Amino acid sequence: MKVGMRVLRGVVGAALVFFAVPVATTAVGVVMASPAAAQSASSIAVEGNRRVEAETIRSYFKPGPGGRLDQGSIDDGLKALIETGLFQDVRINQAGGRLVVSVVENPVIGRLAFEGNKKIKDEQLSAEIQSKPRGTLSRPMVQGDALRIAEIYRRSGRYDVRVDPQIIEQPNNRVDLVFVITEGPKTGVKSIEFVGNKAYSSYRLKDVIKTRESNLLSFLGNGDVYDPDRVEADRDLIRRFYLKHGFADVQVVAALTEYDPERKGFLVTFKIEEGQQYRVGSVTFESAIPTLDGNSMRSFSRVNVGSLYNAEALEKSVEEMQIELSRRGYAFATVRPRGDRNFDEHTVSIVFSIEEGPRVYIERINVVGNTRTRDYVIRREFDISEGDAYNRALVDRAERRLKNLDFFKTVKITTEPGSSSDRVILVVNLEEKSTGDFSVSGGYSTSDGALGEVSVSERNFLGRGIFAKASVQYGQYARGYSLSFVEPYLLDYRVALGLDLYQREQLANRYISYSTKTLGFSPRLGFALREDLSLQIRYSLYRQEITLPSYLNNCNNIPGPGFFPTPQYIAANNLQATYGVLGCYGDGEASLPVRIGLAGGAYWTSSLGYTLTYNTLDNIKNPTDGLLVDLRQDFAGVGGDVKFIKTAFDAKYYTSLVSDLVGLIHLQAGNLSTYGDNQLRMLDHFQMGSNLVRGFAPNGIGPRDIGQYALYGYGGDALGGTNYWGASVELQMPFWFLPKEVGLKGAVYADAGSLFDYKGPTSWSVTGEVNTPGCIPASQTTIGTCSGLNYDDTNLVRTSVGVGLIWASPFGPLRFDYAIPITKGKYDRVQEFKFGGGTSF
Repeated sequence: MKVGMRVLRGVVGAALVFFAVPVATTAVGVVMASPAAAQSASSIAVEGNRRVEAETIRSYFKPGPGGRLDQGSIDDGLKALIETGLFQDVRINQAGGRLVVSVVENPVIGRLAFEGNKKIKDEQLSAEIQSKPRGTLSRPMVQGDALRIAEIYRRSGRYDVRVDPQIIEQPNNRVDLVFVITEGPKTGVKSIEFVGNKAYSSYRLKDVIKTRESNLLSFLGNGDVYDPDRVEADRDLIRRFYLKHGFADVQVVAALTEYDPERKGFLVTFKIEEGQQYRVGSVTFESAIPTLDGNSMRSFSRVNVGSLYNAEALEKSVEEMQIELSRRGYAFATVRPRGDRNFDEHTVSIVFSIEEGPRVYIERINVVGNTRTRDYVIRREFDISEGDAYNRALVDRAERRLKNLDFFKTVKITTEPGSSSDRVILVVNLEEKSTGDFSVSGGYSTSDGALGEVSVSERNFLGRGIFAKASVQYGQYARGYSLSFVEPYLLDYRVALGLDLYQREQLANRYISYSTKTLGFSPRLGFALREDLSLQIRYSLYRQEITLPSYLNNCNNIPGPGFFPTPQYIAANNLQATYGVLGCYGDGEASLPVRIGLAGGAYWTSSLGYTLTYNTLDNIKNPTDGLLVDLRQDFAGVGGDVKFIKTAFDAKYYTSLVSDLVGLIHLQAGNLSTYGDNQLRMLDHFQMGSNLVRGFAPNGIGPRDIGQYALYGYGGDALGGTNYWGASVELQMPFWFLPKEVGLKGAVYADAGSLFDYKGPTSWSVTGEVNTPGCIPASQTTIGTCSGLNYDDTNLVRTSVGVGLIWASPFGPLRFDYAIPITKGKYDRVQEFKFGGGTSF
């Protein structure tokens, strides 16, 4: 009975192999003769082999008990030979009482080629398939390679791809393998719908996800290309968005995708169950560790009673607490948050439970997938190392930091069992991506004119995590170059060292009568105090020089800068016909502070400064919620030619209102003061215009030279001020009648602000005649004092209202503003329309 069953199993197995193999490959045939008599493997005769040794073929036939082959062993050997993929045909026969294995070897691949592929390079495809030149041709493997190539194209959004493998016979049992590819067009996302969303509109939720709908400008990006992995990631983004805004019970039930043959694209539908919105009812702390008071962790909680439930704040609270517990010596302590819902009052009571966790240590950290980035660049993002206590919060923080580096396409940290039950191995799986950028930028603004920039940057220089950038700018009124270098870990500490070398030249234009050239050098240190709080300390050394166009610098033949010629002097020097009664000032001479700066030559400024930044914005490029505050101070006088203390404050608060409206409150203030016997230069003063109150020209508000020459053709220069303040209220709204992907938003706003208190030079000591107008009499050959400056410094509140158009275009962020001043100074300059923007490509 057992022998019969074994024979039956052999016959069935051979039949399965015989019928199954031609499905995957038509080149392998199997023929079984009558059942073989029991014999040893060494008695097997092998025929037809060229490259594969006979002994290798015999080794696939494993004898049974007693060292003899039975029918089951022969069947198993037959299947094993076929599964090697080395043979095109395998036959087993009986001849002269011996078992004969006849084989036809698969040919060798001589040349492997791809035809029709334009969007994906040969090298990328070769790395993904199993068939290789000089390898054995396996028809099942070729079919699998064709499917793999098609999958690669589908991942890039080309679902109409066709891959046809062609085998071209060559002499000496060799073949050429050619994959003929018909790429087809990209398959886009034609529509994105949301079902079940009530608290947030579909228009708002499209901002949350990465997938975009196809439009006329989609060729400039790939967000509209259908990618199932990206759609799945969008589900998590939607869920996290709701959890951040109080919806503790939210579920993104499904992301349904359907191909529409008529529209030749995918229809994506997200099904959402929002649940109700909760606020935090109470926050309590429990500790199961006898020596630890749970309430001592209260200061590390970012969850406040009365605020909306925020899962992100909850996660960060747990992370901060576990880090603090490790610092206090509780290496294995774990913090587990618990939320008790009150469905009637729509509140959640948060309980942070602190327990002694299992004593598990990190045995090893394995980094996989980094071919360019050095190991230490990855390992330094961990606050733990081999031998330390395993802490899930610190592992999650390391994973987030690695993702934020923007060196990798994917980052995933997993755990594996170690050598014992209290040991774990961390495995860091990475997929690297390109980190270099070459960009050509172009833009135009009403103040700087046309401007172009060419830059080369590398975020991961030499695989060491160093940022390096070189750029050159050339424009109508602004030119220069800059070199930047940032080492994010100075001496292996989490301190960033930055170095900047720059040269800028601002040319005279219709807003300023003079040109400035600045050459500077600035090292800086950056510290991340918290994830939302950073500090930068810097030293700046720069050289500034003023130059004038020739038509404003034509008074060198008059004794003494700032000299007002008398009628006698004009007559004696025959200047009447050329300059008129007012001499050289008749054609619009530059202001006295400008000419003092010109005569003084180049000035060196040496300063120490810092910037403290608090940032809770939800999105840096397109914020809708959060606070961004900058406090900046610079102390000049550490050497150099000038001494001053300059302070600037800037705060922006964004909040989401109803129906996708975003409110913005913007506050600004600044102060400049000097110390010692130093006098402030005009260039050190604050210059304000549309950057403070829209509707005014650059340098359009504040103290201004209104001397008599300002009436003759040019007008007075802006002198700047030592104090300013500004306040703005803005309402941003989408154009609901336009597709989301167009990226257009409108804005209405009201601005108010003022710049005042000029403290620069107002007079100049010159050698001249005692009867020179505007001069304090002195002896005829000594120095007199010429005031030479008549200026307006009215502390008036300037206000304006306006509308704006904000376009997150494929050509870069663009903004158009039209503002009408409501109150303004007598000598202020108005510019109602302003435009600015640019891009990189």
